Formats: sequence, C-alpha cells, structure tokens
Amino acid sequence: MPPLITFSTLGTLQIRTGHRDCAPKAPKVLQVLALLLVRANRTVRTESLIEELWGRKPPRSALTTIQTYVYQLRRLFERERIAAGGDDVLVTRAPGYALRVQPRQLDLQVFQDLRAEGRSHFGRREYSQASASLRAALKLWTENPLANVKLGTQLSAHVVELHEQRRTTLQLAIESEMELGLHRELVGELWSLTAVYPLDEWFHQQHMRVLDRSGRRSDALRVYRRLRGTLHDELGIEPAPETQELHRHLLR
Repeated sequence: MPPLITFSTLGTLQIRTGHRDCAPKAPKVLQVLALLLVRANRTVRTESLIEELWGRKPPRSALTTIQTYVYQLRRLFERERIAAGGDDVLVTRAPGYALRVQPRQLDLQVFQDLRAEGRSHFGRREYSQASASLRAALKLWTENPLANVKLGTQLSAHVVELHEQRRTTLQLAIESEMELGLHRELVGELWSLTAVYPLDEWFHQQHMRVLDRSGRRSDALRVYRRLRGTLHDELGIEPAPETQELHRHLLR
C-alpha cells in the first residue's frame, strides 16, 4: 500500500488518502472494518464477525451478508487505489479474513509501539526518552476509540482494554516526568485528571505529591479531603493505606 494511506481508530474510524477520508459510510460495513483493523494482520474468524454484528441471534443470511460486506470493502480499496486488488489487502485466510496493514499505517499499532518503547526507556531509567515516547503515544488519541462505529460485544471489550492501556500509559508518563522533577508542570494536568477520575487514588496521590513538592501543601491536603469525601459518599470506604500514609506525611 502507498505510504500516504493511513487508518485511524483512536477516535473516529477513518481511512485517510492524503487529506480525504474514504472510510465506508454503511454502519455494518464500518463495523466489519473496525474489527479487522483492531486485529490487523491476524485472522478474524467469520464467526467473530457474525457475533460482533448480530450477537447470538444472527439472521440466516449472516454468512452471505458478511461475504457481501467483505466484497464491498475490497471494492473500496480498489477504487481508492489502496491496493491493485482489494483481495491483496483484505485476504481470505481460513477460517476467516485478515486485513494487511503495513507498519505505521495504523494509529493503534503506532500507539502500542510507542507505548512499548516508553516502557522500555522507563525500565532503563531513561526518563526523558520515556516521557517523549509515552506523550507521543498519547497524542495519537483524538477522542474515544472508534467513535463513529456501533460497538458489538467484541469491539466494546477492545475499547475498554484500550482505555486501560491509555490510562497506564498516562500514569507512566507522569511517573517519568516526576522523576525529572517536573512537579509544577504536572499540577494543572493532575487537577484535570482527578476531576475525570474522581475515584482513582493513584492520580490523587500524584496530585498531592506534586502540589507538596511545589510548595502548596495546603492544596495537597485539600485534594485528600476531597478524595476522602468522594470515596465515603460514593463507595462507603476510606482511602487506601498508601494514600492515608501520604496524608500523614503532609501533616508532619
């Protein structure tokens, strides 16, 4: 495939040819494309496609309909000159189909590569490089993954997993930058994250730490009180022992 063809999944599903999006408009064709993309270069069983589109009660024509959707995708790839023949990209591979995607064409693959690179740098205590790789990975996200796709059971599970990957990537980026002493630079981002994740103690802990290290201990204590109140009101529990120990440290 020409290098200018890119597939986007970390937001609205798009097929970009230059500055133009040529992704299919038909909802179920788009749904088939989405499942093929999130499992790019691997065989997606026909049964998986059927389950994604119709759940456990598919119509009798499900197999024929899937074949029609695959045909439509192949015609799209040919028409947009993504490949000389659509079956060069979307190949039949028993017991299903595989979508061939080259390195760096799929934002999801780039995200996962950068994420792995960042984790590797962090493991070697190369915090500046770790931060650069992890932040580059996070910048690929434009909104919720597959924002314009109807999600069946399999795509829904994949999106949940992706959100967790994004969260752990963000956590490692913050850890890297704290190791670099960028406490003041992280205050604003952590204010936002504790609002987005009001029950996530990890983000609150880091928020308390960067405020304390920025000379704002009273604000750090205020973050603890807010977290404690939220946990009590929403879940009827107290903060974790690690969070309580951090609070005691702030009171010394």
